[in-house]
Amino acid sequence: MLNRTRQFAMRAAFLVAFAFCSAALGIGSAAAQSPSPSPSPSPSPSPSPSPYPSPSPTPTGADSSGNSIGGLANQRFNQMITNRVLGTVLLGVNEQINCGDCISAFGSAGSFSAGIHGRKELTNNLSLLAGIAYTHYNEGGYKITSAPIGAFALRYDFTDWGSSRPFFDVGAILTPWEKARYTRSYDTSLGPVSVTSSTNASNYAVYGRAGWISRLSPRDEVAASIEVWQLWQRVSGYSDSTVAFNPFDASIADGTDRTSLVKIGGQWTHLFGSNIETNINGGWVQSFASHSGIVATVTGQGTVVPTMGNQGWFEYGGRLGFRVQKGWIVDLFANGTLGPQPVGNTIHGGVGLRINY
Repeated sequence: MLNRTRQFAMRAAFLVAFAFCSAALGIGSAAAQSPSPSPSPSPSPSPSPSPYPSPSPTPTGADSSGNSIGGLANQRFNQMITNRVLGTVLLGVNEQINCGDCISAFGSAGSFSAGIHGRKELTNNLSLLAGIAYTHYNEGGYKITSAPIGAFALRYDFTDWGSSRPFFDVGAILTPWEKARYTRSYDTSLGPVSVTSSTNASNYAVYGRAGWISRLSPRDEVAASIEVWQLWQRVSGYSDSTVAFNPFDASIADGTDRTSLVKIGGQWTHLFGSNIETNINGGWVQSFASHSGIVATVTGQGTVVPTMGNQGWFEYGGRLGFRVQKGWIVDLFANGTLGPQPVGNTIHGGVGLRINY
């Protein structure tokens, strides 16, 4: 009995010990299989975009834009002089002072021009010179199209004085309407700007000429003269045309340019053989009392009024004529200017068919 009790107690103790060991092993295994979670990092806030865009850089260059108005004044002065040079072709600048009635049709390049001109003897001393042409030309940033030019003059030649005598001219050149395009360019901190704008213009000129002609021989005629001119040019107002980048835009008011000129010149006409005629002519021209009609309003600069100084330049011309048959002459001619800007170096050449009657 005692032995059974002892065995029962030992078995009970063994079962209790085994139960405790099993419980301990189960808890350890669970602890090994399920590690404690590590704390997750808290998210940092991302920057939100600003509701206002960053400002673009502000360009500079208003002073350059204002200075470009002076370039427009130079273009318009050149326009007045070129219009006059083309008009003098209609007044026979490349022909001798004294000759019979004639009419000439011509075309020229350098500036496109096509027209007709001639002379008619009204009395033994008085002649009418006249012509009309249609022209396109451009120079130094401007372009003129659809420009009709008319010119006329009266010449009084004292033929009863003999082979050496005085003569006088009075006349006018008229261009009542023309299409004009002017370009102004200026620099900014963000790059260069060039703007071409369109408007209408008109040109008018009157002149007087006094000279002396000498018939050195039946083949040679020389003449010297002094001329006084007054030129006007009316330009309609306009604003810069729309371009992608023009921060300092400008508007130009209606205005009238004007200048006075004095020309001292001479010419020589010679007949080679019986079929070849030649003429060379030239003279020095000086402007005075010049005035630009430009009044410009420029963004960032306000009102800009350019000034025009006096200019001096040389004008030249020449003609080579071939008498193809009696009374019919084919002429090659050229006229131009030599000098500093704004007049510059120009040339206009062409061909004509002249008929003496």
